[in-house]
Amino acid sequence: MSHSTSLHKPLNLFKADLLLLLVTVLAAISWMFSKEALAEFPPLLFIGTRFLLAGLLLTIPGFKPLTRLTKKQWKASAGVGVLFGAAMSFWIIGLFSAKHLGEGSFITSLSVVLVPLVSWLLFRDSISRSNWIALPLAFTGLGLLSLQHGFQPEPSQLFFFISALLLSLTFILNGRAASHVPALALSAIQLSIVGIVALSLSAATETWPDHWTGNMWWWLGLSITVGTAARFFIQTYAQGMSSPSHAAVIMIIEPVWTSLFAAAWFGERMEPSQLFGCSLIFTALVVNRWNAVRKWLKRS
Repeated sequence: MSHSTSLHKPLNLFKADLLLLLVTVLAAISWMFSKEALAEFPPLLFIGTRFLLAGLLLTIPGFKPLTRLTKKQWKASAGVGVLFGAAMSFWIIGLFSAKHLGEGSFITSLSVVLVPLVSWLLFRDSISRSNWIALPLAFTGLGLLSLQHGFQPEPSQLFFFISALLLSLTFILNGRAASHVPALALSAIQLSIVGIVALSLSAATETWPDHWTGNMWWWLGLSITVGTAARFFIQTYAQGMSSPSHAAVIMIIEPVWTSLFAAAWFGERMEPSQLFGCSLIFTALVVNRWNAVRKWLKRS
């Protein structure tokens, strides 16, 4: 093997790491864009428009793979998209009423910890020791976030948790669909279906504004291009150069970025119990992916 070839793989892995780190930043800053947009948008109208237009935008680079999909592949992709749409609808309603974006991002990140449990309950897949350790840590952290004044969880916390539960199921089914559907085509279909689901719910339950202000177009545009289309496109590209377990380690940083951005952007501050709760959830994320973390540390 030539010297240039031996260097190629480490350079690609380093490039993938930087791109995945960028993805976590884009995902976190997307929370800020969405919160700003919700000052004027009905929540379901916003998330529906955002995802539908982002999905249509991804059909440009994904046009050829889309034309080659079979009816069965379309059906599998759309099915996961409907579930993803329900998850994002709960998420945006939670964000609409949320007082702490950082807290919400940690609750939503529980989806990663819930994946093994949901997979075991529905498909009887085995659960590793690290998963069993992560679960009580995660739920203890969630309890600290919702039990500050007795058992009085805020509506936003419940919506974020339901979203996390649905996202965990989406992740499981998406993994099965992704094994036989090109990633870019799958992303384009799913984002579009999320938009259709949310817009349908919005049409039935929300009053749409008579006109859209420049501010609404600005935050919607940033959410579509930066927070959704660019984020998913870069993530798909970077994951093609890295192993899923390695990518997963970097992706757990997202709620940390979100908390930092929320503090800088909106001046959010957390009580000590909230900080401890978020720390426990983050610890659960690391423990849940401990095998991948250990491999990443050895490689580093």
